Amino acid sequence: MADFRKSGAWRMLMIGVLGFASGLPLALSGTAMQAWLTVDGLDIATIGFLSLVGLPYTFKFLWAPLMDRFEPPLLGRRRGWLVLSQLGIAATLALMSRTSPAHGIQAFALLAVLLSFLSASQDVVIDAYRTDVLAPQERGLGSSLGVFGYRLAMILSGGIAMVWADPVSGSGLNWNGIYLLMAGLMLVAALVSLLLVPAVPASNVAPHSNARNDLKGFVAVLLAVVIGYQFTTRVGAPLADAALSPLFGSAAPAAANLAPAVNPDQKKWVDLLTLLIGMAVTIPLAWWAARRARFETLNRSLGNYFSMEAAGAFLALIILYKLGDAFAGALTTTFLLKGVGFAQAEIGVVNKVIGIWLTIVGALAGGALMMKLGLFRSLLLFGVLQLLSNLGFWLVAVSGKGAWGGFSLPPFDWGLVALHEATAVDNLLLFAVSIENLTAGMGTAAFVAFLMALCNQKFTATQFALLSAFSAIGRVWVGPMSGVLAESVGWPVFFLFSTVMALPGLLMLCYLRERIQALDVPRGALPADD
Repeated sequence: MADFRKSGAWRMLMIGVLGFASGLPLALSGTAMQAWLTVDGLDIATIGFLSLVGLPYTFKFLWAPLMDRFEPPLLGRRRGWLVLSQLGIAATLALMSRTSPAHGIQAFALLAVLLSFLSASQDVVIDAYRTDVLAPQERGLGSSLGVFGYRLAMILSGGIAMVWADPVSGSGLNWNGIYLLMAGLMLVAALVSLLLVPAVPASNVAPHSNARNDLKGFVAVLLAVVIGYQFTTRVGAPLADAALSPLFGSAAPAAANLAPAVNPDQKKWVDLLTLLIGMAVTIPLAWWAARRARFETLNRSLGNYFSMEAAGAFLALIILYKLGDAFAGALTTTFLLKGVGFAQAEIGVVNKVIGIWLTIVGALAGGALMMKLGLFRSLLLFGVLQLLSNLGFWLVAVSGKGAWGGFSLPPFDWGLVALHEATAVDNLLLFAVSIENLTAGMGTAAFVAFLMALCNQKFTATQFALLSAFSAIGRVWVGPMSGVLAESVGWPVFFLFSTVMALPGLLMLCYLRERIQALDVPRGALPADD
């Protein structure tokens, strides 16, 4: 068994299995849960409020240092947290399967929050484990197999589960039965993690620090974030609104005795400025709290990263690399519906039925190419392809619907995905979405491999969680800008602009060429542990 688990092929298979385990709970606290709540007759306001149960995914970097520092007994640091989080997810899903949202919404909501917390924790340890066990030349293929498993699980828990639960064409299962089935799958995942997942290198040991200080530091940072959040909502938001209101004015009321309608563009910019104010207060406050409370694992993790040459430039690259994609993707659905006039069914077929599978194909192809090209050349090639893919939507904008003709997609049922009625598909739309999804999958595989390469194995959980949080900054910034820009200059110029916005990331990539190539150097084989 030991020799069997040391093979590279088995390690890659297990990376895919862990990707599946990571993706499975996400929809169960998101779209699938919303479907269950709707079927159970809860009102829209309650369902909308319960979308907040996903917040632990946003703040998982807060407790990631504890998963670097503490080691569950007997099982080891990575395997221990992996098995415990998966057993916790299985138990929580089993408890949810025995509840009724309509008759016990408070208990259901608490279980949903617990599910999100455990699922986010599992993501932290899987990201860390994948980074620890993959050699530099394996990172591309490993990250693509992780994406494959993740997407496949989301199709199962977020798509096929809804088909099973359908009272007309489903399999006869209700949502209670589906959640119990998913609990069984997570229990199998825990057994796989315990018995079959390869061990991490023996040199991968937890950092030495004062455990009491780390726990105190975690509480201090958590309190700092809570204070920062309260400041942002109670002080930052009114300040941002007051500062920007003179620039937009007030929209006319829809009828007498009604308050003036809120300008949607103003709201986007107010939200962005509020976020910036919140970050300007919360980040320094959390940093001060971590140092004051001697949160050693977090402080040493940050110190270790910023001691690396060009650490700041790497952060800039992380933010910029997918900025062009973020601009183009921010309003793609709105553009296709309102800007061009495609039907919802047609967009759904191309995006969800065809596009999601092309993303998986792109990720697998990207991982395979990375084994030959290496990290830098892959990031460069896939970055250029991502840039060019934006021109596909520019072509749609200037050519319009029907420019390349189309065809009718007949009904089908492939088990994992099905189409019940024939649907018209525009050839140009299919071309643009196909190219975008293929290149996005390739870019994601290379980008995840890049994040893995930046992490120190003593602090993998903390550093990967923080770096991935930085990678989301671009998507936050472009939201308000993209809407205002599209209305100001029109869709063709907007997509040309999104193409240009991909250039800073490529320039930064070229600037860091030698340092990125150095990340590809293998460190040699290490003995296994845990």
